[in-house]
Amino acid sequence: MSELTPVDVLIVGAGFAGIGMGAQLARRGRESFVIIEQADDVGGTWRDNRYPGVACDIPAHLYSFSFLPNPRWKRIFAEGAEIHEYLRTCVREEGLEPHLLLNCTLRQAHWRESDGRWIVHTSRGSFAATTLVAATGRLTEPKIPQVENLREFRGRHWHSARWNPRVSLVGKRVGLVGTGASAIQILPRLAGEASEVVVFQRSAPYVLPRGDRLYSREEMSQFAADPAAITTLRDELFAEAERSIPARKRRHPEIDLLQQRALDHLSSQVQDPELRRQLTPDYEIGCKRILFSDDYYASLQLDHVRLEPTEVTRVTEDGVQAASGNVYDPEILVFATGFDTTRLPIARQILGRGALPLAERWSNGMVAHASTTVDGFPNMYVLDGPNAALGHNSAIYVIETQIDYVLGALDHLASTADTVLEVTPEAVQSSTRRIDELARDTVWTRGGCTNWYRDERTGRLTLLWPDSATSFRQQNATFDITAYRASAG
Repeated sequence: MSELTPVDVLIVGAGFAGIGMGAQLARRGRESFVIIEQADDVGGTWRDNRYPGVACDIPAHLYSFSFLPNPRWKRIFAEGAEIHEYLRTCVREEGLEPHLLLNCTLRQAHWRESDGRWIVHTSRGSFAATTLVAATGRLTEPKIPQVENLREFRGRHWHSARWNPRVSLVGKRVGLVGTGASAIQILPRLAGEASEVVVFQRSAPYVLPRGDRLYSREEMSQFAADPAAITTLRDELFAEAERSIPARKRRHPEIDLLQQRALDHLSSQVQDPELRRQLTPDYEIGCKRILFSDDYYASLQLDHVRLEPTEVTRVTEDGVQAASGNVYDPEILVFATGFDTTRLPIARQILGRGALPLAERWSNGMVAHASTTVDGFPNMYVLDGPNAALGHNSAIYVIETQIDYVLGALDHLASTADTVLEVTPEAVQSSTRRIDELARDTVWTRGGCTNWYRDERTGRLTLLWPDSATSFRQQNATFDITAYRASAG
């Protein structure tokens, strides 16, 4: 058996959640910790997604750590490379390099009953950890739709999260598969290079004006000179996002006004009635993620761009066939088709009590107490996992809330003789019932669409928190020992 390196906390993943967790542990200076990352750099989704036009759809001053504000954001909505560099800066400024193991793949983590430790085997050694934090996120496994005979496609194809920068798109015929958040960012850049573009649309998205712009030199100087100015702006952005929750709960007139705003944007941008009809969604606004763009509709109306209002179904001898029967002959296919989000890949590598895989525990969909802990998996915390995403506000706010919860659990261990904390099945069941009740009448479950927020097997809303970000913090930020079985090992 390989030698085990002892550590108080082992964090899997060096994206926003892992870096945020590590930063708070470093500031405490109490627990030893290590962050393992399978890639050769930090950054998570902002490291992996390098497609043309990649950017965040949450304002940058809100999509960043409250405890690490950045006065240097260049624009309202930061581009992917700038967010990636922000995360690298966080690692440097918080002194996380000595705790970071890159090119370190998790092979297996299992709970050892004999001494109440997580035994974690990686490609760079093995650890005995008191606490395990899974911080791998959910936008990690690219999803390619089933396309008959795709292997026989004569050209090149790739997913947007695995962009191939070595292949020039200049003068090429390109098929863009998908009309989600990535696709609407890719299309304007793609249309500027390719000779022909066909956009395969399974369902039309709702699109609102983005209103992006560069920050002025005066604004950036104010942010640098007065940190309170960032806090004020952040609070304003947060409050504005929270005001959209009544629409997500299908309340009137809020949902009607939001939907009309999107349809007005479509009408003002697209004059052709047939194209406008094809771009009009057939479900309630918010059921799928609402998108923001000032140039997507304009790009669709360029002479060399065509909308195919149905999905790709098969590759034939003549080219690529859509569900409509139309056949196209692209040289390159770009799949901007999202990720496998409801079944976290890391769950297969984590074995709890009785060697039960987390994936098996979640066979009927992800569940957790306070969106963070799972019965049968002592001293383990999942960040950015079950019902820990938002469809209207910043994911970083949720991540910070969960970090506070984990710190509360660690504080309990430090102040008592307890060494093992395991959430009760009853607490998880109670949390699950509360989530289902909150989700019952929301647009995510009753909006008339399929979305990546719901478990594909059960239909339960397992990804999103079906309420305001404020309520997420109120209900999930404070560790409560009454939901746990605590012991000295």
